[in-house]
Amino acid sequence: MASITRSLQHTASGAPRAGGPGQLAGRTVSRIGFGAMQLERLSGDRKAAVALLRRTVELGIDHIDTAQFYGHGFVNDVIREAIRPSDDVIVVSKVGATPDPGGPYPMRLAQRPEELRAAVEDNLSSLGIEQIPLVNLRRADRGPGLRAEGDQVVGIDDQLAVMTALRDEGKIGAIGLSSVTDDKVRAALPAGIACVQNAYSLLSRGDEDMLRLCLAEDIAWVPYFPLGSAFAGMPKVSDEPAVIAAARDLDATPAQVGLAWLLRHAPNLLLIPGTADPEHLEANVGVGAITLDDATTAALDAIPSRTGDIMRD
Repeated sequence: MASITRSLQHTASGAPRAGGPGQLAGRTVSRIGFGAMQLERLSGDRKAAVALLRRTVELGIDHIDTAQFYGHGFVNDVIREAIRPSDDVIVVSKVGATPDPGGPYPMRLAQRPEELRAAVEDNLSSLGIEQIPLVNLRRADRGPGLRAEGDQVVGIDDQLAVMTALRDEGKIGAIGLSSVTDDKVRAALPAGIACVQNAYSLLSRGDEDMLRLCLAEDIAWVPYFPLGSAFAGMPKVSDEPAVIAAARDLDATPAQVGLAWLLRHAPNLLLIPGTADPEHLEANVGVGAITLDDATTAALDAIPSRTGDIMRD
């Protein structure tokens, strides 16, 4: 029994799991993972990018979130070099978009079934693996950012048909959804959904009912923009007075408090904060050691959600 408990609390490298153990696609993983998008900032220093990924493993992270369209494949290529089979890291990717350096956003949508299949093949090739443990289907049902137009308006049933076929073929292990509405999640449940990624934070809790649905269905909730963002209508958690006050009392940063609140808020919630800086990485992992008492949690819970409808405009 002791050995089983240790295996849950520690990664394959023997490090304590960052944030403790959580569940993702039928596997035990660190509740604090690593969002790899910002590794693109190190495209001019590949050695530093590899070293940062090795540091994630040393710090007890065994859950990395990526996409082929991050850095035009640079990020996946670095993951392939840095992460070893013995690390037993679950690499999660996403499809539904492709790079668009000349456009208004760094990516454009690629929602058609044939584009989803091609993206999975590209991820397999760049990561150098035979199966991607989990692939999130990045839709555009809601903001912020891209919205589907023209031939990019594709029904979720058609998309799930190709995703389940890829799962049946063994090219992906599990299916997740991203940037989706409640009705799409419910429609997808019969296909077997392992993860939902939506914008969600202490100040943006419009998806609370969806989070609770995911909890009831044993679906991991993996928020992006967990501290808000620069998008209009999405205030930053670190600017909230109550968060700043809690950080002062806890000798932590406001960002750490915002992430710690998320970990406490729901047991199925996993974090994937991203960074290209080793010190920032250690600060993110340090969130797992922050304990919010009942009074602090109640004060943070009392902050009203300010963006309940901003994602649905």
